[in-house]
Amino acid sequence: MYDDKLARIRKLLAQAEDPAATTAEAEAFNAKAAELMARHGVDAALLAAADPGREVVGDLTVELLAPYAYEKGTLGAAVARGLRCSAVLRKQRGGGETAHSLHLFGHTTDLVLAEMLLTSLMVQGTGELTRRPVPRGEHPAAYRRTWWLGFASAIGRRLEEAEAAAARDSEADFAAAGTSAALVLADRATLAERSAAEVYPRLRTARPRYLSGGGIADGHAAGERADLGRATRVGATDRKRLG
Repeated sequence: MYDDKLARIRKLLAQAEDPAATTAEAEAFNAKAAELMARHGVDAALLAAADPGREVVGDLTVELLAPYAYEKGTLGAAVARGLRCSAVLRKQRGGGETAHSLHLFGHTTDLVLAEMLLTSLMVQGTGELTRRPVPRGEHPAAYRRTWWLGFASAIGRRLEEAEAAAARDSEADFAAAGTSAALVLADRATLAERSAAEVYPRLRTARPRYLSGGGIADGHAAGERADLGRATRVGATDRKRLG
């Protein structure tokens, strides 16, 4: 049953991203996918609360492609936080280049949903930013960096609202099981944080970045429109927790 739900979410995301889809069609696919994704994660949490051995905390790594890999990591952290996962940004230097990746920790269902949604949002964000001309007087790189940050901010807020709505809708089911949605979901997030801390005991919180570009508002607007429904050590590694 759960594999069928995940397949349906993937299909809706693909339909929403299809260039042939009209704006109205994409919005409809988005709404249904977001609803299914939020409900799927909450349902999995309820089942796991009744059967603690049903899911374990695992991890996966998502490569962040240049350009603006660091800013894309901020988007990944927003998605992870919204879906009860923990995210660690890894920056690896070697061969004159810097590679970024995001190491995610969380329960199996939450990780699957986070990876699915992040992949979709990367495609959406890159496509929209590529089509959008840089405003006159703006430095292209500065504008695009701040655009990604605005995009991530909007996505984070929308995810928080969608997950909260799904939890409220399921509160009676949690109460029947002798617990509450808030408690169970918070516990899942805490376990993800602990798992990350065990692997990275010396994590540092990322310092605030002060960027000069003017893309925040445009990126935020794009995030409001986005569809929410989807190891060899070469050099020194710098790890920071995002979110």
